[in-house]
Amino acid sequence: MPNLENAKVFKTDYAGRELVVEIGKYAEQANGACLVRCGDTVVNVTVCMAEKPREGMDFFPLSVDYEEKMFAVGKIPGGFKKREGRASDKAILVSRLIDRPIRPLFPKGVFNDVVVVATALSVDPDIAPEPIAMIGSSVALSISDIPWAGPTGSVIVGCIDGEYIINPTVAQKEQSTIHLSLAGTKDAILMIEAGAKEVTDEEMVGAIMYGHEEIKKVCAFVEEIAKVVGKPKKEMELYHIPEELDAAVKAYGYDKLVAALDTFDRQERQDRQAAAEADIIEHFAEIYPDQMREVKDSIYYIVKGIVRAKIFDHEIRPDGRKLKEVRPIWCEHGILPRVHGSAIFTRGQTQALTTCTLGMLGEAQRMEGLDEEEEKRYMHQYNFPGYCTGEAKALRSPGRREIGHGALAERALVPVIPDPNEFPYAIRVVSDIMSSNGSSSMASVCGSTMALMDAGVPIKAPVAGCAMGLIKDPETGKYVIMTDIQGLEDFLGDMDFKVAGTEKGITAIQMDIKIKGISKEIMLDAIAQAQEARQHILGKMLSCIPEVAPKLSDYAPKIITFQISPDKIGDVVGKQGKVINKIIEQTGTKIDIEDDGTVCVACFGDVANAERAKAIIQSIAHDPEVGDMFVGEVVRVLSKVGAFVEIAPGKDGMVHISRLSEKRVNQVEDVLNIGDKVKVEIIKIGEKGIDLKLLEKYDD
Repeated sequence: MPNLENAKVFKTDYAGRELVVEIGKYAEQANGACLVRCGDTVVNVTVCMAEKPREGMDFFPLSVDYEEKMFAVGKIPGGFKKREGRASDKAILVSRLIDRPIRPLFPKGVFNDVVVVATALSVDPDIAPEPIAMIGSSVALSISDIPWAGPTGSVIVGCIDGEYIINPTVAQKEQSTIHLSLAGTKDAILMIEAGAKEVTDEEMVGAIMYGHEEIKKVCAFVEEIAKVVGKPKKEMELYHIPEELDAAVKAYGYDKLVAALDTFDRQERQDRQAAAEADIIEHFAEIYPDQMREVKDSIYYIVKGIVRAKIFDHEIRPDGRKLKEVRPIWCEHGILPRVHGSAIFTRGQTQALTTCTLGMLGEAQRMEGLDEEEEKRYMHQYNFPGYCTGEAKALRSPGRREIGHGALAERALVPVIPDPNEFPYAIRVVSDIMSSNGSSSMASVCGSTMALMDAGVPIKAPVAGCAMGLIKDPETGKYVIMTDIQGLEDFLGDMDFKVAGTEKGITAIQMDIKIKGISKEIMLDAIAQAQEARQHILGKMLSCIPEVAPKLSDYAPKIITFQISPDKIGDVVGKQGKVINKIIEQTGTKIDIEDDGTVCVACFGDVANAERAKAIIQSIAHDPEVGDMFVGEVVRVLSKVGAFVEIAPGKDGMVHISRLSEKRVNQVEDVLNIGDKVKVEIIKIGEKGIDLKLLEKYDD
């Protein structure tokens, strides 16, 4: 049982709201734990570290899980089991947000498992749990005995009419031109994740720096908490390469690796490097038989140093490009005849095949989560099969990386997707990476733009993206920024800074770094350099497909939309759906009706079928008036009384025998029989029904 006498509560102002951190009452066996409250949003965060590394572990195994509990918003989970199952895409994306700023601050050489779990226990829609969970991870790590170079702080930044807002409400988010998730230390920015409505470089950097001021306050608050309740940090024996071994490997292998890397051909470089490394390993196999891991790690750091020095000191990149040079680009579109829209975008050895499929609005993705978003009309999915890097890997379901890259590309394109009133379609775009050597997520942005244009989607502007890299000297602070980084530069560099946007402005940013933060100066340079690259790439794309296709594919559904009164939806649907199913059967269409009375009718081929379905629905939804004329079918006959004519599905009126002809009629069958097609006019609407007059009978 926790000692409640040691429980502590800390409070601070967090962008105009009270932030409360409770420590010592919950999850006492974790290395660090806290309950963070802001308004009605409550998140519990714990961190645990294994006592020792797993056998053979040669990397830092940090796991971060963000749990969405449906009870947090008063919902019972759907499905048969009625319990939370696999993490939603939203939860996975939040887990990545928490992970990225804390990972660079763990000491090098820690190979113990570290697990961070953030659980949303109560959520106010106007107070997003994401930054609260990120702050909780900072608190839990700071007060734990786990070595960590924090604290960090986190905020969401919006912008309305040029005014920046910290942690905007749901209503403010709808008006905001920026949605920026930001994390950092008191000295530098560590993580950026942003979507925007074509904002300028200056507006985006302004939002980042504005958010950093609030982050500094959060960091100071967490530091005070750690001073009061923080545990002494563990003294750990960190993995390191022995100096004598490292010096010996450098003496024997440095020149061999320099020679191996002295080529701009990737395959040749890899072959040479593999041969040189095999030679070095064989040489030291007898000298250090029990330290081959250290030998291999020494080789890695030698290679890293050589590549970085070439770039930093001589501006020589692995493939011979200049620092601001984009790899060669080629692209094509319309390559898949039965697909609604398709395109290939290739930049260097990175290639994305993107397809666009159009469907009815009712096919939008329905979401079950803690926020108020119930469905997603534009869906972007990203796949990264093993063959794209030449690996013999079986296909598997998308992992966190694939979900994150798909979300980034989706965020980049959402601002240019047309309004459903203008283009009443659900849109699914899939990017399959055919070959990868860096920046495949940005290739999928470019390919998706082209696929949308090929499909005839009237996007507001084409979007392109490019990834920027960084190499920084920790001693002098000097740095170089590389445009359109490839895999080796990403692997050995300090930053992966992805920027997507139109000719007019930025639509998405994502920044991952391996060092302890970057400055405003680096951000400004990286964003400006990215803009130059974006304009170049857009030019290449538009030379391939200069404008949106003038018409949809013959294989895409033709959709028309119109409004009816919500009060008439029941009449159109009919009892147990009989009326609407009959319309679908008669016209060969698909029909969706929204709660607000929006009707979508889709058909393939001739749009006349959709127009016919529209006319039938409008006739049902229309309140009949005296003087209205209809073409209908005789559905019932009373010989001495009259004939009943269906003027709309489920709605009929009677032509009295006296109104069948100007001459006397002895029995109705002399003029009309069941199944006859007739044109009638409404002459009276009374409590007993609708009275009709026969205008014309149509012969078969």
